[in-house]
Amino acid sequence: MARLKSIEDLKNLRLLLKDETFKKDKERIRVCTGTACMASGAKKVVEALEKKAADDGVDVDIVKTGCQGLCQKGPLMKVEPTGYFYQRVKTDDAARIVTNTLEAGYPVRHLLYRDSILDEPYEMADELPFYKKQYRIALKHNGVVDPNNIEHYIAVGGYSALEKALGSMTPEEILDEVDRANLRGRGGAGFPAGKKWRHTVNSPGDIKLVVANGDEGDPGAFMDRAIMEGDPHSLIEGMLLCARAINAQYGFIYVRHEYPLAVKNLRTAISQAEELGLLGDNILGTDFSFHLDIREGAGAFVCGESTALVASIEGERGFPRPRPPRLSEPGGGLWGYPTNLNNIETYACVPPIVEKGADWFRSIGTENSPGTKVFALTGKVKNTGLVEVPMGTTLREIIFEIGGGIIGNKKFKAVQTGGPSGGCIPERYLDSPVDFDSLMELGSMMGSGGMVVVDEDTCMVDMARYFLSFTQSESCGKCPPCRIGTSQMLEILERIVSGKGVEGDIERLEELGRLIQAGSLCGLGQSAPNPVLSTIKYFREEYEEHVYNKYCRAKVCNGLGLYRIEHTECFLCGLCKQACAFGAVRELKDRFFIDQAYCTKCKACYSACPVDAVKIEKASGETSKDLK
Repeated sequence: MARLKSIEDLKNLRLLLKDETFKKDKERIRVCTGTACMASGAKKVVEALEKKAADDGVDVDIVKTGCQGLCQKGPLMKVEPTGYFYQRVKTDDAARIVTNTLEAGYPVRHLLYRDSILDEPYEMADELPFYKKQYRIALKHNGVVDPNNIEHYIAVGGYSALEKALGSMTPEEILDEVDRANLRGRGGAGFPAGKKWRHTVNSPGDIKLVVANGDEGDPGAFMDRAIMEGDPHSLIEGMLLCARAINAQYGFIYVRHEYPLAVKNLRTAISQAEELGLLGDNILGTDFSFHLDIREGAGAFVCGESTALVASIEGERGFPRPRPPRLSEPGGGLWGYPTNLNNIETYACVPPIVEKGADWFRSIGTENSPGTKVFALTGKVKNTGLVEVPMGTTLREIIFEIGGGIIGNKKFKAVQTGGPSGGCIPERYLDSPVDFDSLMELGSMMGSGGMVVVDEDTCMVDMARYFLSFTQSESCGKCPPCRIGTSQMLEILERIVSGKGVEGDIERLEELGRLIQAGSLCGLGQSAPNPVLSTIKYFREEYEEHVYNKYCRAKVCNGLGLYRIEHTECFLCGLCKQACAFGAVRELKDRFFIDQAYCTKCKACYSACPVDAVKIEKASGETSKDLK
């Protein structure tokens, strides 16, 4: 494709591609080829569809899109112009899709989404509860365009915000629009992007840099990865607009090495944008020049912190640095140059703001948290995947309407937001709005958008131990409060979940947590105690049961509780005796019983019993069923 030499060339190309690329009556299948669907066999499904269509002489356009959101049900696809939405597609289904849907116009019934096996299926994606309540800004092109085809992005309106910015706006006007929109950083802290940009542009120096933070290390989070994989040009356009606003000449995208598909698609997108004249010198014939490159990280969680990320790009070990100076100030950014750093989702929100205006953006969400937020909905919820909703949507709407409720219709217990440094929110706050300020009031945080749902079978003490073990192992070790404090907290938690907790342990955890928050160098260390402190705040009774009653009501922790066999429920299969390696299960003439002198509380008998006749009780005799 020829290099675009002017803004008018871009306008004409868009008009041409709009008519030719996605014709309304054209038969088309948009297949999700995001990481989750690819792991479920999407590549082989595409190959089977292409072969069957070629064999039957069917002219169909197969678009390999980014993540379509409903990851648990992949591989996913949308068939046009009929609009049918298919899930869990296998290679054997390709023949029916071509024959029944493309040639005859009928849906393949077993591929349609159902809430349950007895319910009527949903034929169209927009009918699904999962998609119905979503409002997509950052993810609006995911599931629509081929991320490796810049023509697709331009055809659906891509780079029109850059066209507007270069053709009819000054850098100050771009900055004012983003500032007025009150776009708060989607990476965790929620600092207004416009104010950060303004601070950078006002810093002395002729060289300014733009950096995108794609180091998404939260367990279970994949929002930024989905944008980099499925819509890389929206990120590039957002960075171009930022560079224009702050007069930056160079930019870097920092991506962890474990995201090979994101790195591949980003490299392709950058190459295509350079070839077309949308990156490089004198973009679209103007005096604006911007060069963009990728830097891969080694996967250290701490490199998600801004100063550690800068150190990593510079080739040093990813250690946080004291502030001031801030990144936006001389001496604080990359190689000492004033640098603006935002995460991927923040940049992806910028083109719609510039194109449609700040008032449009502020009309979505809440007054203090306008716009939308992308969440990675995971855990004990029926429909896991990527969810983008307006700020202010309640936890109940996200978990029970979009997510479909708890697996097995079990009782909801808590939701952990904000990644491993976030907090756990109990059932009584399910109707709380999800925005930056509301989550902070509950002792949690927005974070980058991780949302882990847990049910009644989850031990909150063990969950806090899991998240703290992650942050402790990922601590860079530079400052003693984080390095030593998290290690001491983890030691206490390990003791509690193994049945060796002592009086005062809970209070020691609270004290250590507050000290770590006050003394750690960076935001990751300061937020590391959050899972422990929030679970103590809302689920203190579970900690007390572990310490004082040596009991885990979720029956998760080994070494806790009193084990016995309920004879009225036991049908004498003997599996408990076979499972016990310590000879604690004894057999009499007509029953089995557990000899407490030999029982190590390893849970082998409990796990082996097919009729739940093995009971775990408190020392007082109260059973786990009574507690529930």
